[in-house]
Amino acid sequence: MQLPVLLVLAAVVAVLGLGPRAVADRLMAAEGEDAAYDWAQTLVLVVPGLERLFSGRGFGEDTVEHLLVLRDLHDVFRFKFFKPSGELLLSSDNLEALGPVPVEGQSSPAAAGLALRLATQMARQSMEPPSDIAAEVARTRRPIAQMERGGPDRPALYTEAYVPVEHQGQVLGVVEVYVDQTTRTGHIQRAFAWLSVTVGLVMVVLGALGRWLWRQRMARARQDEEQARYLARFDPLSGTLNRSSFNEALTAQVSLSAQGGPGFAVLCVNLDHFKRVNDQFGLAAGDAVLHEVGERLRGLVRHGDQVARLGGDEFAILQSDVKGEEDVGVLAQRIIESLGEPLSLDKGEVPLGCSVGAALWGVDARDVDGLMHKADMALYRAKCDGRGTFSFYDARLDQQLQDRRDLTRDLGQAIAQQQLALHFQPLFCAEDGALTGYEALARWPHPQRGFISPAVFISLAEESGLIEALGGWVLRQACTEAAQWPAPLTVAVNLSAAQFRRGDLVGEVRQCLQETGLPPERLELEVTESLLIGSPEAVADTLKALTGLGVRIAMDDFGTGYSSLAYLWRFPFHKLKIDRAFTQHLENDPKVRVIVRSIISLAHSLDIRVNAEGVETDGQRAALQGLGCDELQGFLLGRPAPVEALTHRARRVVKTVVEPAGA
Repeated sequence: MQLPVLLVLAAVVAVLGLGPRAVADRLMAAEGEDAAYDWAQTLVLVVPGLERLFSGRGFGEDTVEHLLVLRDLHDVFRFKFFKPSGELLLSSDNLEALGPVPVEGQSSPAAAGLALRLATQMARQSMEPPSDIAAEVARTRRPIAQMERGGPDRPALYTEAYVPVEHQGQVLGVVEVYVDQTTRTGHIQRAFAWLSVTVGLVMVVLGALGRWLWRQRMARARQDEEQARYLARFDPLSGTLNRSSFNEALTAQVSLSAQGGPGFAVLCVNLDHFKRVNDQFGLAAGDAVLHEVGERLRGLVRHGDQVARLGGDEFAILQSDVKGEEDVGVLAQRIIESLGEPLSLDKGEVPLGCSVGAALWGVDARDVDGLMHKADMALYRAKCDGRGTFSFYDARLDQQLQDRRDLTRDLGQAIAQQQLALHFQPLFCAEDGALTGYEALARWPHPQRGFISPAVFISLAEESGLIEALGGWVLRQACTEAAQWPAPLTVAVNLSAAQFRRGDLVGEVRQCLQETGLPPERLELEVTESLLIGSPEAVADTLKALTGLGVRIAMDDFGTGYSSLAYLWRFPFHKLKIDRAFTQHLENDPKVRVIVRSIISLAHSLDIRVNAEGVETDGQRAALQGLGCDELQGFLLGRPAPVEALTHRARRVVKTVVEPAGA
């Protein structure tokens, strides 16, 4: 038992043992004082001759008789009368022996004898020293009482009280009253005994409750401590080791191998397209996926292997007792197959997939940092090979992958320092060849490598998360340039999925239009079908809000998806841009001509304009004019050019004779 609990119990014992007894004594003393006071009041009311008695002038037989009766009233068993100065007048101890005493004026032999006895008794009593207590009570007119323990000729417990006797506002004297408290003491002691038992039980219950609460608090403290230790070593989402604990396990494995232990390998696992899960199903679904991945990975490894979540959707496995690449390849293939199985949630079935990269200790690296780096490089290679695959570290590709990472770093600096450039490709009316506007295209003039292809740096931006910043810069720069063009020339800007995910695209566009002064009807925003597949409801709401600003919306690369027709009535499109793949085969494939004619006819029936990309020959231009296409763009008509090279001249294209229908 703890020391604080012992101290509390000791205090309880002291309270239960001493407290009630002291309270009982005080209560009985008060009871005795009240009884004595009531007796004194009764004395004044019923006993005749008190004034003569207290003045020493004698008293009659009726006085003695009444005093004898009052001696047993209110448990009084003895009393004494005192003068106001404190001299004793009369004691009830010899009251029967006094008999009747004549009052003043009476004379007889018997009376003379009684008078002699009274005088003798009072003289004998007057020889006793005056009572200081009686004198004090007469002066202050306040009773004084105290408890006394009995002797052989007295009750076991009684109250001795001094009470002033007053009549018509004058203090006649003081009466000392002895009140038997034995009966009252029994009642009070029994009451306090029950009280003590009750208080004791309450204290025992409170003590037990306090001890239980203390144990609960200690248990919670232990749980908090265990939770803190757990969080220091494990990842709470996946239940696997965290990065710090994985590094400790890896270091321990290195020491074991240095002493002749078995070989081992590190496998880095990264989920494919995990951002789409968060975008389409929400963050809670993403957390559920991470937890499920941790469960599946732990179920695949052997005893002694370690699984960790390094951060985000990146996991790592320390595979022990590895004899060669074959052991690692078998585990990697099992990981790809297991994580390729979809996860069923309340919101639907979540598709999964992963890429795996591995590095062998002693083959690819001989230090912890080097081994993790090589495994990470192998993972990067697996992703570049198309995702959903496995790759070992290859020293020949190390420099190539490092160059790609360096290029990603340079791209981030170029966006931050505005080192990119915009080129504009012209758009023309198919009917009369008039210039209608431009499409803004980002270009990157690298200071050491020259112009980097958009196919390269756009993919880098998407993989590294820079696409959002790149898209924002293109939007603002394009609106700034277009605001200086003559009306009604328009500017088309491509939007990325990242700009929709951020959630404030509408506000960004509104602010951009306000700051640049570009009329909203001259801004055209292009989206791709892949954006619409992820979360169509959220994208539809954003597109409707953008059209509410007056901005026009175009679907880019139309015809290459598998569900494009369903989007025509669900989204507020103003223009469809036919993919260049159809334009390239338009002259040689009659089926393509039929498809393009159907697209144009369907769009016009929905009051949607049609643009054809990739026009590179006169035959393609003529065919599109004949099919009723509204707008053309391509190298035949104009290549992308920097803003200073734009002349805004009303260029014309030669109209081609339209072949008869069915030709």
